[in-house]
Amino acid sequence: MYPRLSDLINDWFGTHIVLPIMSYGFFVAIAFLVGAWFLYAELRRKGREGVLQPTVKKITTGKPATVSELLINFVLATLVGYKVAGFFMDYSTFAANPQEFLFSNTGSFGWGVFIGIVYTAWIWYDKDRKKLNPSKTEEVIIPPENQTWPIVIVAAVFGLIGSKIFDQLENWDRFINDPWGSLFSFSGLTFYGGLIVAGIAIIWYAQKHKIPWEHLGDSIAPSLILAYGIGRIGCHVAGDGDWGIVNTLQKPGWLSWLPDKLWSYNYPHNIINEGIPIPGCTGEHCMQLAQGVFPTPIYETVMALLIFAFLWSIRKKIKIPGTLFAIYLILNGIERFFIELIRVNNTYDIFGMKITQAEIISVALIITGAGLWLFLYKRAKVGTLGST
Repeated sequence: MYPRLSDLINDWFGTHIVLPIMSYGFFVAIAFLVGAWFLYAELRRKGREGVLQPTVKKITTGKPATVSELLINFVLATLVGYKVAGFFMDYSTFAANPQEFLFSNTGSFGWGVFIGIVYTAWIWYDKDRKKLNPSKTEEVIIPPENQTWPIVIVAAVFGLIGSKIFDQLENWDRFINDPWGSLFSFSGLTFYGGLIVAGIAIIWYAQKHKIPWEHLGDSIAPSLILAYGIGRIGCHVAGDGDWGIVNTLQKPGWLSWLPDKLWSYNYPHNIINEGIPIPGCTGEHCMQLAQGVFPTPIYETVMALLIFAFLWSIRKKIKIPGTLFAIYLILNGIERFFIELIRVNNTYDIFGMKITQAEIISVALIITGAGLWLFLYKRAKVGTLGST
């Protein structure tokens, strides 16, 4: 496994560089970028077809910088400068553990204040040279595809919040023992928590900007499952614990073509240091699982790519807006429900049954998707009858 991106580079090319980029975070970033590209393509297509209309936004120019604006920029720039200066002054510490460095008090106060003053002065100067008397307010037409990055940012921020909240609920004992460490750790992220909270935030954003949620849901559905699949690659590469149960089964003959590592894998050098020591290994990540497990992140990546290909292939054939999103919910729920059967996870004891949080939510997604599909179909049918 390669906890850091530089571990992968060093293994492939025989180098000894140290980069402060964690493998999981790298693939999550790639997932957002790729997902954003496909979302942009769909919003642009729907805009050209007239399905989505441009929005109009009033923008005021020529106003001088306010005291509150300058103060906020000064504080933010000082904080960023404080950490960036610390990064250059103690790169080895930062590269060794960027997460711990980020939430530590390590930095340079002097450089932070200097950068804050310079940046705030630039904001004031830029606003002052563009000042108009009186200021000017005009309407700007924003095409649908220009909403891509605001939507992605909303999804990223609220998705992170939701994933942390649901992870704390799933691992309540860990949270009680170390609340600060649990909340501000980049590990321990629950996908469905992020999906639910981000979904609510995106619906709010769509209503605020008068974007029909049905069309937005259809546009974002392929991107969601594709980003999920890419993110699972990061889970596998880093070895973050999102693997399956112990697999001591003999590989069946009809799967003889499948590499052994895709049937049972012990995740050497995993980032969470789970398992037993690797003989002869020295360094930070020298553990591997005592027994091979199902490499479920790879299975989920394959299933996610297949679901993406299906959704992308039928997206232009959907006649009832919102249906594609409903299909996504159903397929996502089915995929996750069955993978949970061979995946390691915490369970809840409900009426004597051992059920995981993901199983509960996946069933809810299947029911919600089916219910949404039926609702949209009946609404469209009523609308058709009413227009005849």
